Amino acid sequence: MKKLKLYTLLLLMTFMTLAQSCGIYSFTGASYGTAKTVSIDYFQNRSTYVNASLSNTITENLKDKFMSQTPLTLIKSGGDLHFEGTITGYTITAVGIKSGETASYNRLTIKLKVIFTNETAPENDFSKEYSRYADYDVSQSFATVESSLVEEIVEQLIDDIFNDSVVNW
Repeated sequence: MKKLKLYTLLLLMTFMTLAQSCGIYSFTGASYGTAKTVSIDYFQNRSTYVNASLSNTITENLKDKFMSQTPLTLIKSGGDLHFEGTITGYTITAVGIKSGETASYNRLTIKLKVIFTNETAPENDFSKEYSRYADYDVSQSFATVESSLVEEIVEQLIDDIFNDSVVNW
């Protein structure tokens, strides 16, 4: 009986040591070390073509991602993890040229520049450009598909930013 208690105590101490040395980790794969807060500045739209709701959509979706996927507390400024960014591109281009030199579909591309600062681990800081796109058939009006395309692209961009900043796989 004494050996069983000693074995259990040893196993418990080993587990606690391993858990403490790994830092904070979640089932989403997010690892944010000793960070407790996150702050996200409003993403300014500096693209030639301006979608009126895009800045707000990107900013709020990034906040939502951190609130739903981490236990970090969102604060207005000065977070342990801090994001600032700019929308640098919002363009539509013709792609998929078919016979007769006409496009078979168009592509909406959104580009961002993101600066990430990690006060608890400065070696993880970065300044990075992100670009994602979605295609739609030329027979569709851009006005009818714009919101669904933006939603799809923004989700991909937010995942990219989240993964680069706290997943580090």
